[in-house]
Amino acid sequence: MVFEDIYELYWQRIFRLCMGYVNDAELAQDLAQETFIIVWQQLPKFRNESAIGTWIFRIASNNCLRQIEKEKKFSKTGLPAHLEEKKQESMEPQIQLLYQFISELPETDRIIISLELEEVKQAEIALITGLSEANIRVKIYRIKEKLTKKFKENGY
Repeated sequence: MVFEDIYELYWQRIFRLCMGYVNDAELAQDLAQETFIIVWQQLPKFRNESAIGTWIFRIASNNCLRQIEKEKKFSKTGLPAHLEEKKQESMEPQIQLLYQFISELPETDRIIISLELEEVKQAEIALITGLSEANIRVKIYRIKEKLTKKFKENGY
């Protein structure tokens, strides 16, 4: 598979995965781009020990986790009111809310539900996260319950 095909096939999915982590479209786009730079650089070394999608999702997940660690180290100072970040008006309110709720989950839950939303098989999610398939099934159920509860609390 050539890089261009991989990029076309996985760009949207990786972007949405990153959105689930950071809930910020510009940062998610940067993280997705960084992911594909790594994929481009490492593609010749890919050994087909797992599906290419599993490999790419693992790279993206690690990239997002590194970003979250960086943010923890450097606490953000508040921006002046006139420079406050603008919300994504192009996204539907429910989708914005979903990304917000996902970004509030613990890191492992974020990766699991983001991959589930991308219709990654639970066996692959288990490989990516290093958890058992049974544990993944239980976690997905509980995460969906948490998200449903948050939507109900917000009038949806």
